[in-house]
Order: sequence, then structure tokens, then C-alpha cells
Amino acid sequence: MATIVDVAKLAGVTPTTVSRVINNRGYISEKTRNKVNEAMDQLGYQPNEIARSLTKQKSNTIGVIVPHISHPYFAKLISNLENEASKNGYKIILCNSKEKAEKEKQYLDMCKSNRVAGIILCSGNVESNKINTGNIPVVLLEKNFEDGKLGIQCDNYQGGKLATEHLIKSGCKRLLHFSGVIDEDMPADNREKAFIDICNENNVEYFIRKYDIDTYNEMNYYGYIKETLKEIENIDGIFASSDLIAAQVIQVCNELNIRIPQDIKLVGFDDVEIAKLTTPTITTVHQPIKEMAKLAIELIDSKYKNIEVNDQTILPIELIVRNSTLNK
Repeated sequence: MATIVDVAKLAGVTPTTVSRVINNRGYISEKTRNKVNEAMDQLGYQPNEIARSLTKQKSNTIGVIVPHISHPYFAKLISNLENEASKNGYKIILCNSKEKAEKEKQYLDMCKSNRVAGIILCSGNVESNKINTGNIPVVLLEKNFEDGKLGIQCDNYQGGKLATEHLIKSGCKRLLHFSGVIDEDMPADNREKAFIDICNENNVEYFIRKYDIDTYNEMNYYGYIKETLKEIENIDGIFASSDLIAAQVIQVCNELNIRIPQDIKLVGFDDVEIAKLTTPTITTVHQPIKEMAKLAIELIDSKYKNIEVNDQTILPIELIVRNSTLNK
């Protein structure tokens, strides 16, 4: 089995230089870094992550706990987190809690025992302020802010405001909002608050429909949307709390011979890939997922380096207008 000395000899550098490349520590020229990496590949050398974490009192890994990996929003978030982590010399441990508190707790304990550099928590079944993570920084991403924890949210209220104002300016007078999960408190609820405020300010009739946790976990809103559109007649504008819901609104409307945008105008939220793949394409609120991922990694890295950071950050959003609200 190859050793760090073997790698150094093949690369023509010192073992100290190899160590600095492995640990991403200090200045190393790109040419030297490439030589060391090529030597490790040629020899099949694999650094001992456990030994490194024991030496440094932390590993170069970041734990990421999400409630779903198949949901378009979390899939995009995970991809961006992995990319930003790699840029900063980290790897991620991906944990899918499936909205189960017990699994989330187990993953948090696993991250602690593996001495991760930080934890990014996107799943909210366990109150993180009740969990002792020691000196491991925890970033709450699109979760309610908590004292002592780093937090990142998008401006959900502004997003709901822009979506609702756009529907009203497009001529809608009877609005429906597919909101969040019944009896769940989350930052996304501010989209609903904005929807109510703007409708009231403009004397526009509105309806709100929430869904149960099973519907959210299964990500199948079709029957729920169909039942709602049959129950509430003459809706001419819909604000969906995610692009995934908005895409299924299009499916239901096609079955019911309701034309979008001629009969109903539709706005989603997130701006994930599915919003550009439907017919019509979906007008949506762009959530800065790439920027949120970049900031989450930077916060953990800054905490490790004892750099002072803002504990709570709300990032701006923007409305992306596509065909679901444009009459041709």
C-alpha cells in the first residue's frame, strides 16, 4: 500500500508538500498540486480521513441533512452545496431524513461522531436548539431562525408579494394559493402572509388551500389540486408555493380543459428546472439557491477560521416571468 512518502517521491516534492495539498493548507502552485494529485492517482493513494480528523479535531467533511433528495428544490440545492464545498476544499456527507425525526437525530449524532467541520440542516423535525452539537457550527437553511445557530433564508414574504401583485396586475380577480403544510411552522409560510396582505390591499377575492404532511412527503398533489379546482369555481389566478405544485396544476388543468394562461394564470416558486420544461413554461419566484449554498459553505468555513459572520441572513428574490401568465 502506497504511503505519503511514496507519493512525494513520485511527484518530486517533500512529504510536507503532499500533506499541504491533501489538507488544502497554505499556498501551493497549480503545477505542484497537479503533480501531487497525479502521483496519488497513479499509486492509488487514499488519505486516511479518520486519522486526519483525529489530528485536526475536525474532518474536511460537511454534513448536509435534507428531508428529500428527489424533490427538485433539494436536488438543485444539494448539487450547488457539493459544488461550493469542493471549491473550498470540503466534501459533503448527504443525509436524507425522509421527514423522520428519529433519522434526523441519528444523522446529527453521526455528524458529531465523525467530527464534521459543520452541519447544514434543511430538515426540520428535530429542534436544533435542543441538540448539543458542541463546537460544530450548524447552518439552518430555509428553517426558522434560532438563537445560537447560523441561519439563511430567502425573502419569502417579498416572493409572495411579487407573485400576488403580478397575478393582480395581469387582470386576475379571484385568486387561489396552494400554500404549505397543515400545522407546520416554516419560513415559507410568509409567502401565504404576503398573499393575504396583497389580496386584502387590492380588495381581491382569494382562497387558500394547505395540504397534509403525507401529500408533501409523497410529492403527489394531483388529486388534491383537482378536487380544489372542482370545488372552487371561476378561479382566474393561482399562486403555487413550489414549481413542483405548479407543474401539477398544469397537468390537472389540461385534464379539465382549463387553459393556462387564457383561463387561469399561474405563478410558482423556486425557479427549478421543471419551471422551464412544462408547457406553458412557469412564471415563478426565483429563489437564490446557488447563492444560499455558497453562503452556507462560507459560513462554516469562516466559523472554523474564527472569522466573525452575520448569524442570520435573508437573501433577495426576483420574479421570472414566463408563459404561464402571458397571453399570446
